[in-house]
Amino acid sequence: MLTESIFVDTGAWVALADSDDAYHHIAKGIYPALLKRYKTLFTTNLVIAETYILLLKALGHKGALEFLENINASPRIAKLYSTDDIENEALTILRKYHDHDLSYTDAVSFVVMKRHETKKAFTFDNHFTVMKFTRIPE
Repeated sequence: MLTESIFVDTGAWVALADSDDAYHHIAKGIYPALLKRYKTLFTTNLVIAETYILLLKALGHKGALEFLENINASPRIAKLYSTDDIENEALTILRKYHDHDLSYTDAVSFVVMKRHETKKAFTFDNHFTVMKFTRIPE
């Protein structure tokens, strides 16, 4: 049975694309199961931008561009865009959790997940646990 959706974070996208990434084999092992279980995998434009930059450095232009093309070609991956309203709420999170090294992209991701009532994220980032989301893999 397919459940609605799961959020996919930068680290998961990078791990899937870069065979030299420390989490590559774990990500490759999990991804097919996620595709079977979830109807939609969603991410944000900020996660995609962050991933592109990291892949550009790790894999070069061809690998980074391939990532973008795969995201755009997939009917199962939804790209959600940040708005002023989302970013204002993200700023509130950054102020509240000033003792954590949250990125702006992380904070926007948390707001988007909350608004879409999604508790699970395909991520290797412990900040999702701090914010009471369930990380896949745990």
